[in-house]
This record gives sequence, structure tokens and C-alpha cells, in this order.
Amino acid sequence: MTLLTRAESTADHNDGELSTTGHGRHAEDRSGSQVTGLWTLLRLMVRRDRWRAPIWILSLTALTAYFVNAIAVVMDEDTLASMVVFVKNPVMGLITGPGYGLDEITIAPFVVGMYGVFLMIGAALMSIQTMTRHTRAEEQSGRAELIRANVTGRHTQLLAALILTLAMNLVAGFLMSLAFYFSEAKPEPFSSTLLFGASIAAAGCVFAAISAVTVQLTSFSRAASGIAGAVLAASFVVRGLGDMSAVAGGDLDWLSWFSPLGWSQQTAPYTLDRWAPLLLSAAAVLALIGLSLFLQSRRDLSAGIFADRLGRPTASPFLSTSTGLALRLQRSSLTWWSIGIFAMALIFGSFTGAMEDGAAGMPKEILDLMGGSRGIVDGYIGYMALYFAMIVSAYAIIAVSGLRAEETSFRTEPVLAAAVGRGRWVLSWTLVTLLGSLWLMTVAGVGEGLGAAASTGDWSLLGPAILGHVAQTASVWVLLGLALALYGLAPRLQGLVWILFVYSAGMALFGQMMRLDEAVLDTSVFVHIGQYPAQDLSAEAVLTLTAATAVLLALGVVGFRRRNLITA
Repeated sequence: MTLLTRAESTADHNDGELSTTGHGRHAEDRSGSQVTGLWTLLRLMVRRDRWRAPIWILSLTALTAYFVNAIAVVMDEDTLASMVVFVKNPVMGLITGPGYGLDEITIAPFVVGMYGVFLMIGAALMSIQTMTRHTRAEEQSGRAELIRANVTGRHTQLLAALILTLAMNLVAGFLMSLAFYFSEAKPEPFSSTLLFGASIAAAGCVFAAISAVTVQLTSFSRAASGIAGAVLAASFVVRGLGDMSAVAGGDLDWLSWFSPLGWSQQTAPYTLDRWAPLLLSAAAVLALIGLSLFLQSRRDLSAGIFADRLGRPTASPFLSTSTGLALRLQRSSLTWWSIGIFAMALIFGSFTGAMEDGAAGMPKEILDLMGGSRGIVDGYIGYMALYFAMIVSAYAIIAVSGLRAEETSFRTEPVLAAAVGRGRWVLSWTLVTLLGSLWLMTVAGVGEGLGAAASTGDWSLLGPAILGHVAQTASVWVLLGLALALYGLAPRLQGLVWILFVYSAGMALFGQMMRLDEAVLDTSVFVHIGQYPAQDLSAEAVLTLTAATAVLLALGVVGFRRRNLITA
């Protein structure tokens, strides 16, 4: 018995005439199948993020509304004019941006210049998390294989995640523009407000495309997020160095044009109103998406472009312990954070000499804030200790969030099936994160101290710089403890710790500048210890924050031991 397929029958009847056409048709089908099921999968992603996406978008919108309305209510014209001297200094250029529109200052350009970069970072983090969640994390958990077994194309999942993330950025940018325009500041014209929202959305879109590339490089979601986060940190540093040089009248202002954050800031809403820099963002998005599609077509499902390194044939005795396993799982992330923070601290510390040389020409208000012309070096080092405490807090929150990632990926259950109790596993992971935070603050202090000592020739700065940075670790631990408490008691709400982080950082950086009451400033976890060596350290604050951390850790452990585990 002979069975003929339709293709074979057609070929027999036409003596092979259609062989070429048939091949072309099949090639066309294969080409079209690369995005088969795109809209179906996109609807699935939208449903999965039906709470997460609105929370991200509305949080960025609310943050924008808070910044602009708070500034408009708290500051009158005279107060705003007096704040210009605080903004026109290299340190603020490093942190916030080039400070366009400060010659004839109004509320709108002040808010854009002071807070715009932090909203861009928020949009970038939203993009990195969303892209990793819907691509590499799905492959790592095995769910992507189930989806690909259905009628879906090779690029369907990546493109659906990109469409979702880009749409989130565009919606967030538009809502932020509306919140800005209808605020107490009453900015005009609307086109400038729209440009402000577009600049933030553009930064988020660029990092969505960057994440689309990083998820192709490695087979682990945390590593992909870490690489994208490292690009974000590098972009911030490059932009900061360029803007710091621009404010100080140096010749390195061109560095800002090598950063996606710099492209958005160079639009200068309400001052220059330049849309052209966003063309760089659009070009980068298109190029990176093309690169991500190319890389995806060159790798296997669940694999990365960079092959996984083979492990040792036998494990060390330390790896058989819960602490050893936690350290092994966090080792790669901690290593890259250490390298990045040391490089940042060394670069920032190298500007200490320039700060000291320029002290004579600084306004009196800045000198008073930093401790006078003789104390400008101590003030700068103390301020950077506070700044690095915020950066390391982000590491601590992300590291604790890894516990939930392990659980939802069904890797916690096999660990607890062995002779490891729930409390022991959580405390082992937390111990590694606690010591990792302390280590990173020490690394930041060493880098800052070495850079400051090398630039000023005063090597006595090394010790105070290390002590000032290490002392800030207690404030980092409080946020770590809160993240663990939420994981143990209500894991779905763990992301709320980011709200406290953003609020505390905003109060510490800008609360005094906004002349808020002392009681309001004290609600931030970063303002209690003191910026050593410019200010005395508060041992009472260190002990109180450490005790609060212990209580939060205990709540997290008790909550985790009592709730149900997410299992396969």
C-alpha cells in the first residue's frame, strides 16, 4: 500500500514543476511562523501583569505628581531663586544632571532638572524587570518550552514582551505628562510637558531593548537582569561625569552623549525643548531589537549565547550547607556589584581634589552645607557615603527578592526536602545578603577613600572614608529586613519595599533642600546615622536601626515557617 501526501501528488502530476514553488512557499511559511501567535501571547502577558503593570505605571505617575506639587506648594519665587546656588555645583551635576534653565528659574525646569533622572531610572528598572520576567525567566522555569510546543514562532515571546514593555513606557510617559501639566506648577506650554514625558519613556524603551539583548546572552534570569542593571549603572556614571564636568566648566561634557540617560536629559524641556536627542534613543531601540532577534535565532531554547561553564565533578563540603548554597547562588551577583561599586567609588573619589580646588569659588550656601571651605572634602565624602548607601540598598532588596524567585521557580522545595529547615534556609540566605551589604559598603569606602587620597595627596582620608561608608550599612539593613518580612508574611507584596526605598532616598537627597520639617525628614531611614566625617556618627541611631532589622528578620522567618510553600 502506497500513501501519497498532497505535496507528492502535486509533484507527480506536474512532473516536478512545482518543486521550486513549493520550496518557496514553505520558506515563506517558515518566515511567517517566526511571529505566529503574537497577539494571543501578548494578551496572556497583559493578563499576567494586570496588577503589576498598573502599579508600575501609576507609581511613576504618582511620584511625578508628588515632586511637582510638593515643590510648587513649598517654594515661592524667592525660595526657588535661593535654591539655584545648591543646584549649580558639581556634586548636584553628578547626581541630577546638567541643570538646564537655572538662569531664569521656574518650578517646571527645576523639577525636570532635579528629579527627571530618577524618574528615568524608575522607567528603566520597570523595563528590565518586565522584559526579564516574560522572557528569560519563562525559559528558565520551563514554561517557555510549553508555549513553544504550541503554535507559536521563535520570536513570538520576545516580541510580545517588547510590545508590552514599550507600551507600558509610552503610557507611563503620557500619564506623567498629564500629571505634570495639571499640577500646581501650571507649566506652559503643553508641548514641553509632553517632551518631558517622552524623554522618560524614551529612556525606559532603550533599556527594554537592552534587556532584550541581555536575556539572549545568559541562561539565567538574574544574570540577565544583572547585566542590564550594570549597563544602567554605567550609563548613570558616564552621564554623571559628563554633567559634573559641564557644571564645573570642564571639557568632559561630551561624555553625557554616550549615555541613554544623557540623551533624554539633553532634550531640556521648558528650556531648549529639543526633540532631536530622542532620535538617538529611537535608533538605539531599533538597532538593539534587531540585535536581540539575531542573537535569539543563533541559540537554542533555554540556552544563552555564552555557554554555561561546567562545574567541578565534586562539590566542596561548604556547598553541602545551606549557607554555602546561598553564597554560591549569590556569588556571581555580588562579584559584579563589587566591581561596579568599586569603579564608581574610585571615579567619584577622584573628583575630591577638584572639589577642594574649586571651594574658593563656590557660593557661601554650598560651603555651609558641606562644612565650610575647609570642610568641603569631608562634606563631599560624607555625602557620597549616603549616596552609596542608597545604591547598596538596591542590591540588598534585589538579593532578598531572590528568595521569592527561588521559590516560584520550584527550587526551594528540593532544598527543604533535605535536612534543612525553613528558618535555617531563610536565615542562611539573609546572612549572605547582610554580609554582602556590609562588604559592598566597605568596597565603596575603600574606592572613595583611595580616589580622594590620590586626588588630594592626603592619605589620612582613607580611614574616615571607610568608616563613614561602613557606618551607613545599618540603614541598608532596615530595608533588607523589611523586604524579608514582606517575603515571609505576604510575598506578593514584597515589591512595596521599593516604595519606602524611593521615599527615603528622596527625603535624604532633597528633603533639606525643600526645607521640610525635621519630623518629615526623620521618616527616611537614611538621615539618622550622620554623614561622617563631616558630621558625627550617631551610635544610638546605628543600634536602633540594627535592632529594627532584627525584629523585621524575625517576623520574616516566623511568617515563612507558617505559610504555605509555592510548589510544582
